[in-house]
Amino acid sequence: MWTLSTEYAKALGKKIAFHRKRRGLSQKEFAQLLGRSEAWVSQVERGVRRIDRMTVLEKVAEVLEIPVAELAAEAPIVAAAAEGEAPGASRLRLVLSAAHSLKAILGPHSAPDVDALRAEVERAWSLAHAGGYADLAELLEELVPSLESAARSVPEDQRANLFRLLARMYHACSAALSNMGEPEAAWIAIDRSVVAAERAGDPLLMAAGEFRLSIVFLGARHYEQAARASGSAADALHPLAATGQVEAVAMRGALTLQRAVAAARANQAESAYEYLREAREMAAAVGDGRNDYNTEFGPTNVGLHEVAVAVDLGDAGIALRAVNSIDPSVLSTERQTRFHIDVARAYTQRRQTDDAVARLLTARDLSPEMFRAMPMVKQLVTDLLTMSQPTSDQLRGLARELGVLEM
Repeated sequence: MWTLSTEYAKALGKKIAFHRKRRGLSQKEFAQLLGRSEAWVSQVERGVRRIDRMTVLEKVAEVLEIPVAELAAEAPIVAAAAEGEAPGASRLRLVLSAAHSLKAILGPHSAPDVDALRAEVERAWSLAHAGGYADLAELLEELVPSLESAARSVPEDQRANLFRLLARMYHACSAALSNMGEPEAAWIAIDRSVVAAERAGDPLLMAAGEFRLSIVFLGARHYEQAARASGSAADALHPLAATGQVEAVAMRGALTLQRAVAAARANQAESAYEYLREAREMAAAVGDGRNDYNTEFGPTNVGLHEVAVAVDLGDAGIALRAVNSIDPSVLSTERQTRFHIDVARAYTQRRQTDDAVARLLTARDLSPEMFRAMPMVKQLVTDLLTMSQPTSDQLRGLARELGVLEM
């Protein structure tokens, strides 16, 4: 179970505010010295926002001209981990651990049923988008070896379509693992997808692998690497997108959204909003109703990312104003779930705990398995418990369900 101190975030915030005032700094001046927004400083000092990286805490201590140890006693630098893991996580790791490609090369082959394999890959993506990770793991236990074998069972000039299916299957696997907080395993799946996409001779499918890789880096908080992965792929696609090929424009747009998120999480507000503007222009050319390479890129998805980017930058007001113009129901359950979690984050920044809990409950009802698997959700509920005194029955119930509070 998670252990929870309801005072540590407030204690750290009060200590930072005390030393800031001791130095005679306003919140705005302090924020400028940190390279952060004034809203970020306000949220930290009120205990609404956590400092969860030692490098950030060290910078705060440096600006305040105090030893980092003065702050470290109050800072939750390493989040506690819940016992157990998301359903399907261990099975997916085991699927990726087996030497399927070696067995496929050395073993006997039979003629593959390509149509049946294609249908199974589509089902894998349906499960990934719906957050059905246990069922996805069960499916991939058979589909991975079958596709690895099929891709090597036909003549070389007929293999492209099968390697294309193989790449898409590994993309689905990586998407699920990323949502479950399994970046190392997700990276393995992506690496295999890029190899398969190259064997298929499909540059857009290779770019889709970089899109998935940037998501993994974001989840692991490697923001510079996320920016490099998405940015280099988006730049490489520019000539192809400039021809007007819709799939290339969509893929480049999806990568640009990842650049925006990476910039926001690195607190580069100007760059983040500029990437959003670029993505919005590309989305207008693509239109809604498409799902090229399972990116769901289009105007609605850009709107969802506008909310996420604003929240990451601490601009809760901008995020909540954007919410009113978005109908997420046209996108997958996965994207809808993420959207409601991002809105809950915005309400949390505004200390509107009841609204935040309501959005979390909506996200849970949409995709219970995905909701419970995402580390971000547990952190958010922990933060809500910290700032809510007294806590509501709904919040306590949600915290117990997630293992954040003892039963």
